[in-house]
Amino acid sequence: MDLVGITVHTMNTVHRREPVFYASIPCWPRNTASNNGNATNEARSRHHLVSTLWDHLATIESPLWKRCESFNRDAIAIQVRRGPLGQPYLLLGGYRGPGISFSEYGGKVWAALCGDASDIGIDVAGTDEFQREYPFHRVFHPEELQLALRLVDGDLENASALLWSVKEAVVKALGCAFHLVDPLQITIYPSEGGETEENAGYTFRLGISGKALRRFPIAAHGCLWVRSLPHRKMWLSIALLNRETDRP
Repeated sequence: MDLVGITVHTMNTVHRREPVFYASIPCWPRNTASNNGNATNEARSRHHLVSTLWDHLATIESPLWKRCESFNRDAIAIQVRRGPLGQPYLLLGGYRGPGISFSEYGGKVWAALCGDASDIGIDVAGTDEFQREYPFHRVFHPEELQLALRLVDGDLENASALLWSVKEAVVKALGCAFHLVDPLQITIYPSEGGETEENAGYTFRLGISGKALRRFPIAAHGCLWVRSLPHRKMWLSIALLNRETDRP
């Protein structure tokens, strides 16, 4: 598998100083005889993806990560570690680096790397996951479903993929999963900039309620937002959570 030609995309974020970088790489086939070999090859491909994203982040010369960049580029150890709830982050030469997030869909692994100290979540969802029998009322509020339907010309499957990718990205940025946050405790609102961006994507405000808000009160301070981009028959959403208000 050719791992060299990774295309890295840059997302200029809302109210943030640094951009977000994201890219994808084909998943390693898992239906062959050697499971151990598959795991090794998949780990190598993911490491190459992470290293490529870090190389792009290093080019912006962010003062936040200067101490990590000071290491010899060939000798620095780049590791993906996980927090108490499973949220991934980079460990670079012994220093905690930026947040990173992963998503698998369509035979690819997607990853997003944050240019500043925000927590990040990425999710990719396809229209084929949301057929007419899907329990829409259990995961989407009527108002947000109507919002999404307006954005995609009434296509229910497309609207559902958009909303789900947003909510999944949010729980990843929060550092948990849906076993701690119910999908209906996340509400998606129109962006302040309106709904005219079309293929350039959309930016959404998020509301958190119920037990989710008690667990993550930081999300009530307007520091959580999501950017969603269309990719053929799927949506890619990236959520950023700025926790700086928690810090002295």
